[in-house]
Formats: sequence, structure tokens, C-alpha cells
Amino acid sequence: MADSKKYQIQVDVKTAFIPDQSDANDNRYVFAYTINISNVGNVAAQLISRHWLITDAEGEVQEVRGLGVIGEQPFLQPGTSFEYTSGCALTTPVGIMRGSYQLTAEDGVQFEANIPEFVLSMPRVLH
Repeated sequence: MADSKKYQIQVDVKTAFIPDQSDANDNRYVFAYTINISNVGNVAAQLISRHWLITDAEGEVQEVRGLGVIGEQPFLQPGTSFEYTSGCALTTPVGIMRGSYQLTAEDGVQFEANIPEFVLSMPRVLH
């Protein structure tokens, strides 16, 4: 079996603007994102760390690295998933996020799962 099929993680993202934590007068726009990480490969794997690139509408980039997600390092058997919600604050009403998760398979192979780029946007800002 090809390694690309053995070590395969699917990442799905939903976003939401959080108006009660945001303040346009203070250039503070808070967003939540819910991520579903599914092991669609054939080997169990543990999520070890994350790497994010968060870019606001002015091109300012925040880079975030850390262990696990929300304090956890979930172990994903083939066919299972893990979902969590986190958030970030921007100084503009629109931004983008992308990144990757670093995982270790139960056979010791280390690999990355890309997090596809997604948009953070205050309602009625983008068409």
C-alpha cells in the first residue's frame, strides 16, 4: 500500500465571528474556528503539534506553534475524528489562516497534515 494512503488526515473548518468579544473602535475582531480532524488513512496516528500562519487584511502575519490543540494531543484510530473549537483576534475585520499539524503514526512515521487556507470575516464585509 502506498504511504500516501497510509498516512492521510482530512481537516475540515467552520468559522464564526464573535461580536460580543470584538470592538471595531479598538480594532479588535475576534473569530472562532471549529476544526474536525479525521484519520482517513490506514494507520493510527497522534497529533503532536500545530503550526499556524494568521494573516490580517493589512498583510501582518502572526505565526503560532505549539504542542497539541486546546491542551490535547489526540490519538486518532483509522476512521475516527477529533473536533475542537479555538479562536483568534485580528486587528482587521477580515483575515486568513492556514497551517499544518505534525503527527506521529503508531508505526513511528512522522508526517504532516495540511490545514487548508480559510477566511475569517466579519459578516457583511465580504461579498
